Amino acid sequence: MSTLTNLAIPGFIALMILEAVVAARRNADAYEVRDTATSLAMGIGNVVINLGWKGVAFAAYSALYEVRFLDLGHGALAWIALLFAEDLCYYWFHRAHHEIRFFWAAHVTHHSSQRYNLSTALRQSWTSSMTGLIFWTPLPLLGFEPVMIMTMMSVSLLYQFWIHTELIDKLGPFEWAMNTPSHHRVHHGANVRYLDRNYAGIFILWDRLFGTFEPEVEPVRFGLTKNIDSHNPVWVAFHEWVGIVRDVIHAPSAAAALGYVFAPPGWSPDGSTVTSKQMQEARQQMAVSA
Repeated sequence: MSTLTNLAIPGFIALMILEAVVAARRNADAYEVRDTATSLAMGIGNVVINLGWKGVAFAAYSALYEVRFLDLGHGALAWIALLFAEDLCYYWFHRAHHEIRFFWAAHVTHHSSQRYNLSTALRQSWTSSMTGLIFWTPLPLLGFEPVMIMTMMSVSLLYQFWIHTELIDKLGPFEWAMNTPSHHRVHHGANVRYLDRNYAGIFILWDRLFGTFEPEVEPVRFGLTKNIDSHNPVWVAFHEWVGIVRDVIHAPSAAAALGYVFAPPGWSPDGSTVTSKQMQEARQQMAVSA
């Protein structure tokens, strides 16, 4: 989280309270104390860690900006271009953090809750800001100023807060271009058809363009394909890193060790575990043979 999102924290809390009240009036079981406490703990940890890491990121972007290819300035057109360019960087950051286990180890934190409410938006990783730095490096090289980049990254995070709710239904034509609660519910689904879909930050256009879009057509089961069932923030933050180390130590070969780190989550050299793509292929085969 950056300065803008830190300033928005009181608003986040107020909206969470409002959501809980509305959900209670609808007899919806939206919040659970331990789950919400874990999400808040993860958010606080993210803020504390990023107090230092933002300086590292800014220094890196500043160094790259010194060897930029273009001078885009900071006028209105530059900000509009940055809105789309930053969102495209976010798409590939997000997609990589689902499709490569090393990155998934950092991002899985955000998907670890079996509930879906505004507190889930605050369940942020303690390591993804470090693993994600490289994905925004094209922006300063293209001539976007580092302050602008980090500001737009904050705008993206602010936008994504409100889409973490079950209380807002589909939004008609708005759904075609923009990321919405419906689209993002799909992204948080553990249903096989929903795995690794809808990576959008602000614009769902990238998912439509790159073939990762999936509409919400069946009730969403939130969480992981194999839930960790823990409310310990440290375990939530690091359990997949621990899993990688364990698998690498017991890998039968160097190639298998590399696979455990850089192949998709769920990959195994003997096929004893499966990836989301393999699960989806099996589901399609069953549908064809039915």
